[in-house]
Amino acid sequence: MSDKIKNEFLELLRSTGRDVEDMIEELESNGFMEAPASAGHHLNVAGGLVEHSLNTCKSALAIWEGMKTLNPSLEKSTPKDSVIIAALLHDVCKSDVYFRTVKQKKNKATGTWEESEGYKVSYKNFPMGHGEKSVIMILPFLELTDAEMLAIRWHMGAWSIDKSNYEEVRNYDTACKLNPLVPIIHAADMLSSHLLESGGDDEDL
Repeated sequence: MSDKIKNEFLELLRSTGRDVEDMIEELESNGFMEAPASAGHHLNVAGGLVEHSLNTCKSALAIWEGMKTLNPSLEKSTPKDSVIIAALLHDVCKSDVYFRTVKQKKNKATGTWEESEGYKVSYKNFPMGHGEKSVIMILPFLELTDAEMLAIRWHMGAWSIDKSNYEEVRNYDTACKLNPLVPIIHAADMLSSHLLESGGDDEDL
């Protein structure tokens, strides 16, 4: 991760005017700044998680700005600082799940499998789920609004829902209807990972 990316992340977080210094200190100490965004897909490199979070924030702000032209009430119902907070911190849950390892990767030129450094995933530190884990990890260090908590909790959208769980489906649907921030952060997360970030190599063992 370049200093430019880290500094831009921190500048955006501080631009909210919220008391974020304790949160920043926690991110510096819990592995967030060095973690990849994934084990084998988008930004699966050291510092990738910060870059992905920054990309998600830029995408969320672009969506927010665009949607305000169609629905001007969005500026009042969904403050800019909430967009920044939820986008930058949605994946705090990934701070402690990736560990360096040696993987077998297929050499595309030769078709042979070779050893390559990469990451493995382990949820043993705090197996609380995904979005809900982020919320729980943030709250001791930064106060969140209800909308921010819901947007972070449901940032994976329907991908994180057990369709057989009626209560979970209704909770997600209701969160989207009550808080525009929920679909904004989910859409931004998808757009950043699919359009702005390089994919990893799916041919890993």
